[in-house]
Amino acid sequence: MSLLDTFLNWGVFRDALPLLLTGLWVTLGLGAAAVALGLAGGLPLVLLRLYGGRVARLVAIAYIDVFRAIPVLVLLIVIYYALPFLGLRLSPFTSATAALSLVSAAYSAEILRAGIEAVPSGQVEAARALGMPPPLWMRRIVLPQAVRLVVPPLTSNAINVFKDTALASVVAMPDLLKQATQAQALAANPTPLIGAAVIYIALLLPCVRFVGLYEGRLRRRAR
Repeated sequence: MSLLDTFLNWGVFRDALPLLLTGLWVTLGLGAAAVALGLAGGLPLVLLRLYGGRVARLVAIAYIDVFRAIPVLVLLIVIYYALPFLGLRLSPFTSATAALSLVSAAYSAEILRAGIEAVPSGQVEAARALGMPPPLWMRRIVLPQAVRLVVPPLTSNAINVFKDTALASVVAMPDLLKQATQAQALAANPTPLIGAAVIYIALLLPCVRFVGLYEGRLRRRAR
């Protein structure tokens, strides 16, 4: 059997395509949920770390450090296989979303912290001098500028989250990789895995290019 017949068999790919597309929708839903929840969790974390009391800062720092250090796969296995012993049984989708979101929130918090600290402190001091309460100057002055600065790293974090969705296959989640693996087993041919790789590239490559273009635009504005 030739290289093309083994890895790029059009007939096998055509037969596996319905399974791959089904897995793609699951991957998109899982990735979107994890990115959104991670960003929603990262914002209060960074606010606690920067502006909270001493105990709140220590808790936020501990959370960020621990969840940046733990591998997503280990966390996913703990959530899916260990929590049932404590009486909490989660579905594969919920377990994968929780694991990815918890880790994503830690990274999002650090990215947002870098953006907030990059805003000139004089602007905040001026807002305070005018009597603006902290929620107001945070919403109108700091966050709009910080968000523009952190778009590239947040996009890179989102790309990593979507790639990490492939780990959900270990808990029988019917994502793109799981469906490709099943199609490979049915056809006794690795072409479905190559097809899944092509789909991942087609999905994430525009995001990678967007990060590069946006960073170039920021550098030109800085000059």
